[in-house]
Amino acid sequence: MKYVYQPAANKDAYTLLLLHGTGGDEQDMLPLAPALTRNFHVLSLRGNVLEHGMPRFFRRLGMGVFDEPDVHFRTHEMVHFLKELSAQEGFDLQKLVAAGYSNGANIAGAVLMLYPELLAGAMLFRPMQPLHGIEDPFETNRQQPVFMSSGKMDSTVDPAATAAYATLLSANGFNVSSHNINTGHNLTQQDIDLAAGWVKENFR
Repeated sequence: MKYVYQPAANKDAYTLLLLHGTGGDEQDMLPLAPALTRNFHVLSLRGNVLEHGMPRFFRRLGMGVFDEPDVHFRTHEMVHFLKELSAQEGFDLQKLVAAGYSNGANIAGAVLMLYPELLAGAMLFRPMQPLHGIEDPFETNRQQPVFMSSGKMDSTVDPAATAAYATLLSANGFNVSSHNINTGHNLTQQDIDLAAGWVKENFR
């Protein structure tokens, strides 16, 4: 996978894993990093799937309809890549905090469901539940914090589905902080401010 890695001064720092939305790339989310935290390593990935020339992290069958077998495949592929990259770049895989927007939030959510012990935390901006009826129940004992923000006027994501998704994550051991803000699908300064406060509270 194509990526950008920016090491922090402290080699033992957490790593902020940036995951773009449809049509973004490994540069897309980088400006968000200093607004969220200035003390983390930064790792930004580009999705391996193209939809009409636009990078994504997994295929979809239609708007809001995911190709779930591909979600499985691409999630395993990404986690395998992260494990190799942690050895190569020298960051601690147990101190990985994802920040994903839209499609990026959904691949991060798939990691929470398929590898529930992997991430130290996750910020999910405009998420949708990526998998339904997965073969095995998932559960974490780490009680990792998860930040979720949805838009009240988002025509892409059903607020009731987001609430059910938050409940599902909470029921499986994640410490979910969910926000429903007065906007659409676009990312706003309020999202960033809320997430930055969440980072400060959970990763001192």
